[in-house]
Formats: sequence, structure tokens, C-alpha cells
Amino acid sequence: MAQSKSFSGRDMGIDLGTANTLVYVRGKGVVLNEPSVVAVNAEDGSVLSVGFEAKETIGRTPSNIVAVRPLRDGVIADFEIAERMMRHFIKKVQGNRRFSRPRVVVCVPSGITGVERRAVIEAASQAGARQVHLVEEPMAAAIGAGLPVSEPTGCMVVDVGGGTTEVAVISLGGIVTARSVRTAGDAMDAAITSYVKKKFSLAIGERTAEEIKMSIGSASPTGSWTAAGLTALAKQLEKNDGLEDAGDPEETQGLLPPDRFTIRGRDQVSGLPKTLELTADEIRHALTEPVDAIVMAVRQTLDETPPELAGDIMDRGIVLTGGGALLRGLDVRLSRELDIPVIIADEPLDCVAVGTGRCVEDFASLKTVLDAQPGRLLGTGRL
Repeated sequence: MAQSKSFSGRDMGIDLGTANTLVYVRGKGVVLNEPSVVAVNAEDGSVLSVGFEAKETIGRTPSNIVAVRPLRDGVIADFEIAERMMRHFIKKVQGNRRFSRPRVVVCVPSGITGVERRAVIEAASQAGARQVHLVEEPMAAAIGAGLPVSEPTGCMVVDVGGGTTEVAVISLGGIVTARSVRTAGDAMDAAITSYVKKKFSLAIGERTAEEIKMSIGSASPTGSWTAAGLTALAKQLEKNDGLEDAGDPEETQGLLPPDRFTIRGRDQVSGLPKTLELTADEIRHALTEPVDAIVMAVRQTLDETPPELAGDIMDRGIVLTGGGALLRGLDVRLSRELDIPVIIADEPLDCVAVGTGRCVEDFASLKTVLDAQPGRLLGTGRL
């Protein structure tokens, strides 16, 4: 997303995701949404590209260039690269003014450790933030989805991201019970890669696995695309032919995705390139394990929910957010397994970023949901 304006000095919220990083600027909304990928020169450590340009190099780089994803399972796996990526995104949004140091709210998984929290704060600080506050992802997702998080009533949100699935029950501005499992979009891609490798002896890359998931992936044999899901899918697969003539999303809510998808990979027996056609039923079978893990996480969280709040959830339903919410039939599968209504948020991909941004916009009233005080955690005075 090209930046035509500079928002120098403005506070911002950052959804530092495993798959994508979104930046929300106070007063402007979400102004940046790019993949969390950095292309690095392995010889001298220099950064060659970040975001969209870097993602295009995954699986296609020479030996001296490495495409790095600095976040794994929702947390920082490569501190230095994560810091440089955040610095690049902040500079891209802020412009070239040297002395603008914004206050930043960063969302993090609910299950990360104190050391991992410290790493996020330190990386954001070194990337140019004046102050760094953390908000837990399920809380940000609930705020972004428009749930009444400050009222004495139970709200349940399931945020299926790239690295983690966050399940939480929220009431009175706090998380009553939560569960964070490191099974989400990346695990689905890995499951597809493993399935194709074992059954067809075909090696495919992670980008191909992601395209398979978005094209014919499903969690249930029944279920249809929502308007939001169809629109998001059409944007991500605009180069494919499957939904080229989908038309108005409001008129195609019952549209099923293509039931077959043709891929190209390397035959592990002959070592030569090979073309293979996969069916939706095969991919649904491949996704059984990660989908079961998500269902189990929601079930266990409900088991730990106080009875009064459980009654509220029965009335209000469970809200699905995150990119994983776009997996066809996931809402149907959860509703059938748990016997509770499941609703997909209007803008599931942006919920966490929008919720983080609202913490920036209304910092005083939402300060209670912010998880960390930077000075206390870091033990330094520079923030």
C-alpha cells in the first residue's frame, strides 16, 4: 500500500502479526497493511526489501538472499530483523522527519511470556516509539469487532490469525478466561504441504499451500462465503480464475468456491516439475488436525467460563475474527460442535488493527485494557 501522506508525530497502533503487519494512525485509520516478511542479504546482513516486495521472493531467492519472517507463532523469533521491519513500517508511515517519536500501542498474543513481552517493547522502542503499550490480541479483536467489552456481560471472541488462535471471554473491560494455541493459518498451510507430500509425493512451497487454502480450503462440507469473506478472497486471488466473475459480494453469499485447484510442484520421485489437481474434499481432510485443535481450544475455554457469562455467550454468540475466519465453513463447524451461534465479524482481517487503533484514539478511557507499562517492564527511563 503506497503512502502518499506523512503522518509525522501521530500516535499509532500496530497489529504485529505473524503473517501481516497493519498500522493504524490516530485520526486516519489503517494506513498500512503489508506482509511481515523481510528479504535479507545473507553475506552482509543488509535489508533488501520489506513487506510485499519481500514476500514475492519467498521460495525464489538465490543462496545469498534469505526471505525472513521475524515473527513465528505470534511472537518475535528474530529480534534484530523484527526491529528493522518495524522501523521500516513506522518510517514509511511517519515520513523522514527525524524527531517525531510517536506513542505506540502494539497488540500481542494473550499467552506470551514476560520475556516475549519485553522483546516486543524493546523492538518497538528501538524502532522509534516514544512510549510503548501492549494490548492483548483478543481484547483488541473484540474492540475492533464492536463488542461491548466494558459492560458487565459476557462476550466471546475467537481470533484465528497467522501464528496463533486467541480465544477469550471478556467482561467489564477485562479478560475473564482465555486460551492461546499456536495453531492457526500457518499450521493450516503446513498441514496442506505435509498432506500433498505424503499422499502425492509432491513438494510445494508455503505460498502455494496458502493459495490452496484460500481457494478450496474448508472446515465443513457445508457452509457458504459471507460477503466479507468473498470480497477478501477475491482480492487475494485476483490473479486466479476461480472467482474472476464473482460479481457483487452481496449477491453471491451462497457462492461455493471452486471444488478443484491445479498446483505445480516438484515430484519427489523423479525430481521433475509436475502438475496436480486437488479437490476440496482432499484439502478439508488435510485441514482436519488444525481445525480440530481450534475447536478444542474454544471448547476448553467455554468449560472454564463462569455460568452467568456462559449464558450471555449463548444469547450473543461467538464472534470470529482474523484471516482464519475466512476459512469456509469454520463458523458452521464451530456452531455444530458447540451448539452456540457463531458470527463472522464484518471486517475480520482488520478487527485487531482497528481495536488497537481505538486504544490509541481513546487512550484515556481504554487505558485499563492496556497490558503493560513500558517503564516498569523495561526498567529504563528512556520511554
